[in-house]
Amino acid sequence: MEIKMPIKFHGNYVLSIRRGEEEERERCQKLTIRQLSPEEQQQAYKDLKPEEMPTHQITFYDFGCKRIIEGKIQENTESKASFRVRDKEYAFMPFVPKS
Repeated sequence: MEIKMPIKFHGNYVLSIRRGEEEERERCQKLTIRQLSPEEQQQAYKDLKPEEMPTHQITFYDFGCKRIIEGKIQENTESKASFRVRDKEYAFMPFVPKS
């Protein structure tokens, strides 16, 4: 599945991390999103049910630290890509400065 949100390597993104009613927002850079192959899913997540298996690997930098997560896609629009990672939802949106 192709991600509909335009992703630019040197772009800035708003990252929203939700867990229950709590939400944290921060900015991130160097965002890349790659779909996991069926072989990768089976090898890494063979103990999970197919509907629970992560579908994508997401790599990004926040505060200069490289982060790599694997999650199941939840929302895929031109303005937002969100993923379920265990009990959290990671949502990425293009950062648009206020003028």
